[in-house]
Amino acid sequence: MLEEFKKFAMRGNVVDMAVGIVIGAAFGKIVSSFVGDVLMPPIGLAMGGMDFSGLFVNLGSGTFPSLAAAKAAGAPTLNYGAFINTLIDFIIIALALFMVIKAMNRMKQPEAAKAADTKKCPECLSEIPLAAKRCMHCTSAIK
Repeated sequence: MLEEFKKFAMRGNVVDMAVGIVIGAAFGKIVSSFVGDVLMPPIGLAMGGMDFSGLFVNLGSGTFPSLAAAKAAGAPTLNYGAFINTLIDFIIIALALFMVIKAMNRMKQPEAAKAADTKKCPECLSEIPLAAKRCMHCTSAIK
């Protein structure tokens, strides 16, 4: 069983998938940092100094000046600002994956056309081998 598992784990596509998952996780962190630290601050500044990550709706009683204060008090909150940041993360990751897949498809070589190994019988139009002298379906002679 151990030998079988080793053979499974060392196959090329399993290793490729593992590498893809690790790179994908790292890429996700890079995109999250890009959105949170580079993209959203200028957008928030353009919208009057708004910090999207701090936008929330208090579902409980009382008022809180910030999301951190509401969380510290244990108030139930609807954190739609964090959702906006996560949505922008997703859109950027999806766009990047789309562009990578599109580029890979463009680079992929089209498969060469397979040489024909059959021909059509002139009498019954059945598929017959190229070397056939007589049609196996209608028995007519093939020139």
